[in-house]
Parts: sequence; C-alpha cells; structure tokens
Amino acid sequence: MNVESILLDIDRLAGGRHADHTISEEMRTDPKTHRVFVAITWLLVVELVIGTGALAVPVMLHLRGDDVAWVVWMRLVVVLAMTTTLFYFAWRAQRGFYWAYSRLRLFSKIFPVVALVTAAIPGLYPLWMVTEQICFSLILLGIAEYLSTDHMREAYAKPTRAPKTRKLVNR
Repeated sequence: MNVESILLDIDRLAGGRHADHTISEEMRTDPKTHRVFVAITWLLVVELVIGTGALAVPVMLHLRGDDVAWVVWMRLVVVLAMTTTLFYFAWRAQRGFYWAYSRLRLFSKIFPVVALVTAAIPGLYPLWMVTEQICFSLILLGIAEYLSTDHMREAYAKPTRAPKTRKLVNR
C-alpha cells in the first residue's frame, strides 16, 4: 500500500461527502492561491515554534522542581496536535481538496475563540501560557483572514449538492 492511498483513506474519513471534490487545476495553480498557502504555511510554522517553545517552559519548570498543573501539559499537547492537524489540512487544501480548505477555514475561526475563552478563566493558566494562547489565537485569525479572501472563496466554492430523490415505499 502506498502513502497516497493511505492519505486518500484519511481524506475520505476527514472529508465526508466532499472528500473527492477538488478545485480546478487553474485555480489550484493560480499565483494568488499559491501566495496564500505560502503565507499560511509560514504562519503555521510560527505556531509550531511558539507551541514548541511553550512546551519547553513547563519542562524547564518541572526539571527545576516546580509543580506544573496537568491542565498546562494537556493544553500544550492539544495545541501541538491541533497545529499538526492544521498543517495536514493546509497541505491537502493546497493540493486542491475542498474538504481540507473548509476544515482549515472553520478551525482557524473556532480554535481562537476556544483558546481566548479558556485563557480568560482566572487562575486556569499561568501568565506565560495566557500570552501564548493570545499569540496562538492571533495567528489563527490571520490564517482565517487569508482563507476568507474573495479569491480563496471563489477558488474553493462550496460544491453543489446532488438533488434529493424521494424514495417510494411499496405498501
């Protein structure tokens, strides 16, 4: 089994009914589309660097003998996992898959809200982590803005639904 067939299986699972829908080659290779994905990739790299750096802080605190709350560890693992997922979505969207674009656009709008709401809970996270969450959110909002440009919405137009057919039941 080759890697592409494994990825297509993941696409079918993650993409649902639109898993096979891809945008036109002309729109996929358009320089505007390419520039957007270059910017998004760099923003995700910054996310990864910030997330990895944020992971180094509690590791050093723990090695120094300080107590690090489990919620901090959990949040850091979740952020790194989400960033990895967003890289996958960006890569597949760049290859023209509508489902990946729609997931990337949706999550880049939802994750910042969740991050900011949890950061606003008094005493849940230390100040350095609240700062990391705010940076994380701002970067994701930047990604959402890139994905919401007129060009990208035109390139990744929502696929039309097949008309519903009524099933007749024999009685």
